[in-house]
Amino acid sequence: MVERMKALLNDEEGATMVEYALMLALIAVVAITAVGLIGTNVTAKFNEAADALTST
Repeated sequence: MVERMKALLNDEEGATMVEYALMLALIAVVAITAVGLIGTNVTAKFNEAADALTST
């Protein structure tokens, strides 16, 4: 029984899963932020183009 408890305490699979989950969450936040910023810039450019077309 003691050996089983030692094995469970030394098991690092759970920690690795948590690290991967944190990395995945960080990547998702960065991707969402980047898409949001790019989307805002693209919308502004399309609006400029539309304004230029309607003013001529």
